[in-house]
Amino acid sequence: MTAPGQHSAPRVSALSAIPRELTTIMRPELPSLLKEMLEEIVGAIPEYADLLDGQGARVIRRGIEQNVVAFVEQVGLPPQRTTGTMPSRDEICRQFGRFEAYEGRNLDRLLEAYRIACQVALRRVRVVGRRYNLSAALLMTFADALFAYMGEIAELSREGYRQALVELGEEPDNRRRRLLRRILAGAPMSRATLKELAQQANWTLPEEVTMVALHPGSRPKRSELDGEILADLSDPEPHLLVPGHLDDMRRISLSLALTGCRAAVGLTTTLSEAPDSLRWARQALALSETGVLTDLPVVFCEDHLLQLWLLGDPALLRQFGKRYLRPLEGLTPTQRSRLSDTLRSWLSTRDTAPQMAEELGVHPQTIRYRLRVLERIFGPRLSDPDERFGIEIALRALRLQSRNRI
Repeated sequence: MTAPGQHSAPRVSALSAIPRELTTIMRPELPSLLKEMLEEIVGAIPEYADLLDGQGARVIRRGIEQNVVAFVEQVGLPPQRTTGTMPSRDEICRQFGRFEAYEGRNLDRLLEAYRIACQVALRRVRVVGRRYNLSAALLMTFADALFAYMGEIAELSREGYRQALVELGEEPDNRRRRLLRRILAGAPMSRATLKELAQQANWTLPEEVTMVALHPGSRPKRSELDGEILADLSDPEPHLLVPGHLDDMRRISLSLALTGCRAAVGLTTTLSEAPDSLRWARQALALSETGVLTDLPVVFCEDHLLQLWLLGDPALLRQFGKRYLRPLEGLTPTQRSRLSDTLRSWLSTRDTAPQMAEELGVHPQTIRYRLRVLERIFGPRLSDPDERFGIEIALRALRLQSRNRI
């Protein structure tokens, strides 16, 4: 690792030959120069576009700005004061390097961004030089200082990168865990970038994947897991990524590996839809823990599509029930339960009163009475196909919800 003091010599030799008055000329150029740098960096490295517009963009932009301003400020200092480090700028550069490591990338893109910024700065200096009739010798000296400065910040970023690799470790599990986190991040990413990360982790990108949500504390049998399965067991909500289609053989082997675990297996999706598969798996796991889904310890989403759809948004479902089952609100709990069972049976089977009576274990005359009550309180809504459909959905969801209260 490079010691901070090692950067002072090139800074003094390169900057001391530049007239400090040049700072006055450079400062007004900074806002437009920074804008031009960012535009060219994003144009050449599309992956950086999300970083500069998404969450945390303000911090990143501020860091880039500080790098440029720090150089200008150093030009304006007397030679005897250009020694030593610039803690804020140095830490920003290290953070840039650490970020690349945490994202599972090498430093090529970051160093390319530094190079592009340097080229934009030199191009601007040539324009300013013609405007103020600066000598060619001065422009050359400025270019030397700029390249030396770029070397400093690149080395600082390498320090941060190396530090992060030490923290993360270089075992395949760690590289694959970082890859899995990028897949699930939800941010747009080119196939080429994902392929590069997969190559670093010695993993082949699949077209289809199936996510598995694990209950915290559950640990699959690693010896039984397919070597191509990605795992993040350190996450507060641990999960697995199973590559390829979940055929019968893989389903059996996965069940064996999950013996003793409480888990839910999501739906098979494209790689880009992996976050959806994990969301459904976590939803199924939550429903199994409340007793709505009973096939513990391992739940397969494909066996419970209706339940996942009906119970996917509890708050919306409550509103749905209020809207379609309002005529039942004024009844006693016993009346409401009996009429709900009768209405659900009629809507789903359209059987005769004797058939419904046999299903519900009551007398046919009781069924006929209940149907008359339902016709009275629901009125013409039972004749409207859309209303009937909404009522049936609400009743089915209500029945599913009630399972964990039995």
